[in-house]
Amino acid sequence: MNAYTLLPFIVLIAAMFLMTRSAKKKQQQAANMRNEMQPGSGVRTIGGMYATVKEVNEDTVLLDAGPGVDLLFAKNAIGAVLTDDEYNRIVHGIEHDLKSDAGLVPDDASSLAESDESDGSAAAAAAADDKIDLGKKDSAERGADAIQAAEDKADAAEAKAEDESRKTDGDSDTK
Repeated sequence: MNAYTLLPFIVLIAAMFLMTRSAKKKQQQAANMRNEMQPGSGVRTIGGMYATVKEVNEDTVLLDAGPGVDLLFAKNAIGAVLTDDEYNRIVHGIEHDLKSDAGLVPDDASSLAESDESDGSAAAAAAADDKIDLGKKDSAERGADAIQAAEDKADAAEAKAEDESRKTDGDSDTK
């Protein structure tokens, strides 16, 4: 037997080894995450329910899903252990204090541009004085434009009628 006949089997075995290795690594990470759960942690179950851990046993977890609602789940049913900020954002709709974050980018560029107060106020006053033409016309201009458009339309219809009458008048040489 030569090496070329063994090559597909070697590649297949290597691929199976790499796939099972990555799956085992993910299972180990999930088991570590579940073992690190402590009472008071926010969790999401594999079914999508958010709750707070009340008690952790060897194979089970007691979850507090609401006032007076305690649920017993298998540890394997915990999909993710959430940080306090993430849990509060999802469950309670509470965003963490944005003022404590110094590295935030502002929503607009006004705070990024450095300008004098006098220049800014002068530019704002000049912009307020300038009127912007939005294509609106007063009623007299609209009325005159409507009359002109109606006359143009009537002239076009008359010209079209004349062309059609010329086409039908006279004898036709085609058979």
